[in-house]
Amino acid sequence: MQPRILVADDDPIILRLLEVNLGLEGFAVETALRGEDAVARARETHPDLIILDVMMPGMTGHDVAGQLKGDPTTADIPIVFLSARTQEEDRARGRALGVAAYITKPFDPGELVDIVRRLATA
Repeated sequence: MQPRILVADDDPIILRLLEVNLGLEGFAVETALRGEDAVARARETHPDLIILDVMMPGMTGHDVAGQLKGDPTTADIPIVFLSARTQEEDRARGRALGVAAYITKPFDPGELVDIVRRLATA
C-alpha cells in the first residue's frame, strides 16, 4: 500500500511540484490550499505524513500543527514544516509543536523525498 501524504501550501505551484515529485516516488498525495482544509482532510483520511507551509492565509501551519497534535486521533501523524521562514525561533516553535522536521524554501526536492520516505514509512 502506498504511504499517503497530505501537502498543504497556499502556492499552487509548490503543491503541484510536491504532488508530482512525491507521486513519482510512489506516494499517494492529497493537497490542500488552506490550513482549514488540511485539518479537515487529516481528520478524515489520517495520512501517513503531513507537509505544511508555515505561512498560509487563515490558519497558519502553526495553527494546523497545534490542532492536529492536540487531537488524539491525529496526534501521531508526523508533520514536516516547509517554510521560507529561516529564523531559529521559527524552528524552535515547530519543535515545541512536535513537528518532525523543518525544511526551508527554497528546498531540494530529493532531500524532501528522503525525509518523507523516512518519516512516512517508519
